[in-house]
Amino acid sequence: MKLLISLILPALMLSATSSCGIKQPVTTNNSPSTNIPAKTTINNQIIPAADQLEAYLPLLKGKKVGLMGNQTSVVGKEHLVDVLLKNKVDIKFAFAPEHGFRGDIERGEKVSNDFDAKTGLPLYTLYGKNDKADSIVNSVDVMIFDLQDVGARFYTYIASMHRVMQLAANNNKKVIVLDRPNPNGDQVDGPVRKDDKFKANISYHKIAMIHGLTVGELAKMINGEGWLDKGKQVDLTVIPVKNYDHSMKYDLPVIPSPSLPNYASIRLYMSLCLFEGTDISVGRGTDWPFQVIGYPNPNLGTFTFTPGTRPGMAAHVEQQGKLCYGLDLRNVDAEAEKFTLKYLIDFYHKSGLKEKFFARPEFFDKLAGTDQLRKQILAGKTEAEIKESWKKELSAYKEMRKKYLMYPDFE
Repeated sequence: MKLLISLILPALMLSATSSCGIKQPVTTNNSPSTNIPAKTTINNQIIPAADQLEAYLPLLKGKKVGLMGNQTSVVGKEHLVDVLLKNKVDIKFAFAPEHGFRGDIERGEKVSNDFDAKTGLPLYTLYGKNDKADSIVNSVDVMIFDLQDVGARFYTYIASMHRVMQLAANNNKKVIVLDRPNPNGDQVDGPVRKDDKFKANISYHKIAMIHGLTVGELAKMINGEGWLDKGKQVDLTVIPVKNYDHSMKYDLPVIPSPSLPNYASIRLYMSLCLFEGTDISVGRGTDWPFQVIGYPNPNLGTFTFTPGTRPGMAAHVEQQGKLCYGLDLRNVDAEAEKFTLKYLIDFYHKSGLKEKFFARPEFFDKLAGTDQLRKQILAGKTEAEIKESWKKELSAYKEMRKKYLMYPDFE
């Protein structure tokens, strides 16, 4: 399958943002001394690290460089790779995460190795096994990581960052993380993964399910807590976001993956992703992924929809072709929406499925980072009772998190 045809996709990205209801960037003038596009500011003040070329171009001078990025790796309206090449940076290859370099691959699907048709740049995957990854990273001096995370432990871009850090540590290479705001950075919640038997791409770190970190802060935590193999530390530089704190709303300029097309879906994703361990539809195969939930049972609600197929969402569509009854969450106050178990617990009780509700219990437990949540729901525990059981471990995690915060917190 030919994927990742071009690294430079301004027309595609502008089309996607306008059709998905994500704010268009606001541009301002920038210094003419380098080939830096007009800066993008969200909320008229936040400046992601990638837009600050003056902060990291000097670190790349005379170096062979590798990149982990995707369609969210933008500087203004241009792809980071294009901007770096304009500035004579010697880029040797790029790694792609889950969803591919262009972000058009469905969850869990194979990401192929390929070449960029325009530049001839080799493209490799770290999503899944890559036996040549060490030799690939050993061919450069510096690895850049620039992916837009959404703040959930089960979003796999942070597992990809960990792998980049590990490969760089193994081969004595430097890592530069270009930090970006966390659109769910105003909350820390959910169980903390402890037991390694629940470790997977969707639960890679011993952090809260809703972790409240930027990728730069998490990279510092991975290094500082000795989470790389054998306690290794990588030579790490994090370029911080300007004018950001964790209480700020952040509208992403480019969608992070096919099923998160707008701000509402990104906020609701925190709570609705747990349904992926069940057969309940979260709107994949509709125009409203992670904004509607339903199942072929009228007890679940009066709103109806029928999942079909959509580009980038054609595979693994729960209840495809079936009339689903449930909830329409498209008009929630997305900014006020925080992580909650209310949707999950409500659907569990109304479905009448009992243990069968958790159609994929092992996957659900990995999403949660524990089997206790599933067992608590089966036992009839309330949301308040379940959250109380997390309190001690969550408090300890919050104390650890404070050591690595780079920005004012929401609390």
